Amino acid sequence: MKKVISTHNAPGAIGPYNQAIEINGMLFISGQIPIDPATGKVVEEDITVQTEQVMKNIGAILEAAGYSFSDVVKSTCLLSDMANFAAMNAVYGKYYQHEAPARAAFAVKTLPMNVLIEIETIAVK
Repeated sequence: MKKVISTHNAPGAIGPYNQAIEINGMLFISGQIPIDPATGKVVEEDITVQTEQVMKNIGAILEAAGYSFSDVVKSTCLLSDMANFAAMNAVYGKYYQHEAPARAAFAVKTLPMNVLIEIETIAVK
């Protein structure tokens, strides 16, 4: 049965979607952008700071659903500029030091709210 996952410790949806959906032991987390849930604002325009906020948001959703970063099997990273890849990768790697998930990373023309990064995540129990 499909279950909607939502937490106040991550930014609320800014459109017709949910933070995450759990079904059959799988958790599908919508793309997270670097919004601080406490302020509702995008964090400073620095790829390191923005990636850290995105990972915190993902962590909050994982926790709300009873999952952890060790349950993540796939990430898709959308970057405003591939020149930011190395800095993003350094932050991302702190969260996946063992058995990192499969991943794709793409540069896209524009991201919501003109942020530098968005990451969507799939976790499995």
